[in-house]
Amino acid sequence: MAGSGPWLNDREQATWRAFLALRAKLPAHLARDLQRHSGLSEADYTILVELSEVPEKKLRLGELGARLGWEKTRLSRQFSRMSARGLVRREDCPGDARGAFAVLTPKGQDTVATAAPRHVQQVRRWFVDALTPEQLDAMTAIAAAVVDRLPEPGSADDDS
Repeated sequence: MAGSGPWLNDREQATWRAFLALRAKLPAHLARDLQRHSGLSEADYTILVELSEVPEKKLRLGELGARLGWEKTRLSRQFSRMSARGLVRREDCPGDARGAFAVLTPKGQDTVATAAPRHVQQVRRWFVDALTPEQLDAMTAIAAAVVDRLPEPGSADDDS
């Protein structure tokens, strides 16, 4: 392939394939368990956790989307489904007619508080406990190195 750069060597290919398998299998396994034991999707849980961890249990919708790395339409659809179930609600921003807050409801807080212990247990069982302390440190460094290298969405480098 002219101009595409060198192919991955055997070591690089093995590492990349191992990462792809991890990325596909672990989140899917955790998502199935979460759904089965709490009735929450991974997207539900992610939003509930984000809102539960901020002091007022609310974030501007744009900030929530940025934290999750989600497009506006994805967040809007997910938020609407969760709002219909009473887990979150929309609150207008005073002084900004176009802005809105995503607010965690008491039902949403109870739901995430009930789901979190088992989910954390499963993360520990299938991820944390599979690694040594040194491997955990290496994984943190690896993830940070890759994420730090990625361009911001919409930047000039985003389509390179």
